[in-house]
Amino acid sequence: MKTENIKKIVIWSSVAGIILALLWIGTYLSPTMAEIMNDTGIASLIQSKETNNMLVPKGVGQLIMIGICLILLFLGIHKKFEPLLLVPIAMGGLLANMPAAGMTDTDGLLSVLYHMGVSNGFFPMIIFLGVGSMTDFGPLLANPKTALLGGAAQFAIFGTFLGGMILSAYTPLKLTLQQAASIAVIGGADGPTSIFLAGKLAPELLGAIAVAAYSYMALVPVIQPPIMRALTTKKERMIEMKQLRPVSQREKILFPIAVILLTGLFVPMAVPLVGMLMFGNLLKETGVTKRLSDTAENALINITTIFLGISVGSKLSAELFLVPQTLIVLVLGVIAFAIGTGSGVLMAKLLNLFTRDKINPLIGSAGVSAMPMAARVSHNLGQEANPNNHLLMHAMGGNVAGAIGSAIAAGILLALCQ
Repeated sequence: MKTENIKKIVIWSSVAGIILALLWIGTYLSPTMAEIMNDTGIASLIQSKETNNMLVPKGVGQLIMIGICLILLFLGIHKKFEPLLLVPIAMGGLLANMPAAGMTDTDGLLSVLYHMGVSNGFFPMIIFLGVGSMTDFGPLLANPKTALLGGAAQFAIFGTFLGGMILSAYTPLKLTLQQAASIAVIGGADGPTSIFLAGKLAPELLGAIAVAAYSYMALVPVIQPPIMRALTTKKERMIEMKQLRPVSQREKILFPIAVILLTGLFVPMAVPLVGMLMFGNLLKETGVTKRLSDTAENALINITTIFLGISVGSKLSAELFLVPQTLIVLVLGVIAFAIGTGSGVLMAKLLNLFTRDKINPLIGSAGVSAMPMAARVSHNLGQEANPNNHLLMHAMGGNVAGAIGSAIAAGILLALCQ
C-alpha cells in the first residue's frame, strides 16, 4: 500500500476517533446527548450481548459480518468475481447488519423483498427465464452424448446429500434432511437453483449457501484445472474433436417443448425451474417473439438480479451466518463442486471406451452448470495441450446439460425432502 494512502487512513481514523470520543463524553454531560447516543448503532452494538446459537455475541457478530460484506464487495468490484450477484448480495448483507436499522424486521425492506420473491422461488424462476433466452442448446443437440456429461456432474449433488446425512448421523455436526439437500445443490454450480432450493427447504442457511455457490462459481478457473489435469493424461487432453453438425431451427424449437413435457411427466417438482428455462429458450428460438426474448435477457433479468441479490444478502445477518452450520456449508460445498468436476471428466473417459469418435475428457468438467465459464476453462486447457484444439462449443453441450440436470436434481430433492 502506498505511503500516501496509509497517511490518509491514519488521518481519517484519527478524526473519526476524536468525534466519537467527544460524543461519548457528551453523554455524561448532557441527558439529551445520552438519549441521542442510546439511539445510535454504536450503542446497539455495545449493548447487544445475546448469542443464541451464534459463535460470538451479536454485536461482535455484526461487526464481523460488516467486514465480510466489505470483502465480498472488494471481490465483486475489484476482482470481478460474479459481480452481478456478489455486489447486490454483499450490499444486502451490509444493510442487514446495520445495528438498529430494522432492515430485516417483518416490515423492513429486505424482509419484504425476501418474502416477495425468494421464499416462494419467484426470483430464481425469473432468472431461469432470462438465462433460457440467452442459451443456445445447439451444441447439446448436435452431440447428444454430452448430455451424459451434464448428468454425471449431478453425482456430486446426490453424493454430497448422502455424505451430509452420514456426517449428521455419525458426527457432532448435525444437519436436517432439508439442510443436507440444500447444501448438496452447490455441487451443481448453479446459483439460482441453490437459492431456489434453500429458500424452500433451509432458509436459515440461504446466505451461506448463496455466498458459497457464487464464490465457487467465480473460482471455477482456480478449482477445476488441477482436478482436470490430475484425472487426464496429456494424450487425452490433446484429443481433437470433430466440428459439430448444424442444428435446424425446427430442432431448436421442438427441444424445449419436449424437455418440458418429459420433465412434467417424470419429475414434476422440477418444472418450475426447467419450465422457465425452456420457456425463455423458446422465446429465443421461435424467431417471432424477439421483443419478449430481448426483454427477458436484458431488462427483466437485470431487475430481478438486483432484487434477488439484495434479498439473499438479508440472510447474511450475523445471527444466521455466524453459526456452526455455515462452516459445514462451505466445506461440503467445495467438496461437492470438486466431485461434480471429477465426475464429468471420468464419464467422458468411460464413454471413450465404447465410442469410435473420441471425446476430449476435458469437456467433462463443463458438466457443472457454471455457464459459460466452465466451458471456457475446458477450452483453454485443451488449447494448452494442443493449439489445434477447439473445445468451446463441445464443452457448451455439457454445460447446458448440466444446467438442466441441476434443476432436475433440485426437483428430485425437493420431492424427497419437502
